[in-house]
Amino acid sequence: MSGIRALILSKVIYEPRRNLMIEGDSTIHTDLPSPTTVRSLIKLLRVKQWSKNLLVFAAFLFTGAFSHRESWILVLLTFTAMCMASSGTYVVNDIVDADRDRLHPSKRLRPMASGQISTRVGIALAVLLLVGSVLLSWSINLSCVSIVVAYLGLQVLYNLWLKLTPVADVYCIATGFVLRAVLGAAAISVTISPWLLLCTGALALMLGFAKRRNEFILQGEARTATRESLAHYNQLSLDVFVTMFACAAALFYGLYTIQSETAHRFPGLIMTAPFVFYGITRYVLLVFTQDEGGEPAEVLFKDRHIVITLILFVVAAGLAVSGVSLPLLEK
Repeated sequence: MSGIRALILSKVIYEPRRNLMIEGDSTIHTDLPSPTTVRSLIKLLRVKQWSKNLLVFAAFLFTGAFSHRESWILVLLTFTAMCMASSGTYVVNDIVDADRDRLHPSKRLRPMASGQISTRVGIALAVLLLVGSVLLSWSINLSCVSIVVAYLGLQVLYNLWLKLTPVADVYCIATGFVLRAVLGAAAISVTISPWLLLCTGALALMLGFAKRRNEFILQGEARTATRESLAHYNQLSLDVFVTMFACAAALFYGLYTIQSETAHRFPGLIMTAPFVFYGITRYVLLVFTQDEGGEPAEVLFKDRHIVITLILFVVAAGLAVSGVSLPLLEK
């Protein structure tokens, strides 16, 4: 027996999907995934990109619904459904674009392109996430499931056609952001200001064109090998688009804090405007001075100025809808 024990201890057997533990004279196998597999799955699901889905909380925040327990449950379920839907579409995109991603300087490291996750596992995961998102949104209300289905349909159009068409590709992505905001309002059965939707759309267009700008510069002459629509842009047009929609987003949000029904109900909402203006200005600075924007979520959370601005914005919005007012601005 001691000879067998020595033989076992002298060899290390590596199995990617199984951990091996030796206890006494017996060998115990556990089916726990290895850390490498877990990291690959997290990367495949684009967990960092879930920050985009925080838009479902917009109506929840600006209507003061956070004082109701039921609204908390509904909006959290909606956020979960949107995370499942967006992650599911990311997995599908990675499966479809695996060959193309292998030619990209950074996308080649994605789990599907690098072979860390098999196509079969990717398909199974995508089906689970997409079906789950529809069922979960259906459990909230019919409006929510309709919006989630519309979002998924938009992603199909994007992958089949729109991602090849300049300008339309970014507008498609921006529409997805607007649908997130509408979904949050539908979950708690409230209306949402057109000014806020315009601001959301303009912000999304700013981020989208900043991303295209980063890709255009980063990939040089090989840019069309990974994204065909880049052949129709030039840096000047992308610079103009980023600037134009940054200005539009600031303008629309300013009007929202003054002209919307929410603003009339909560005059203190104008306190949030300076933080939005500062955040937009800071982001544009990073785009034009450091060629940032390739991964908007990373820029938003790694820049200390933007992080602090986001925190202060949420605090100011919470105070405004809690009844803090500015008497000099009231009619």
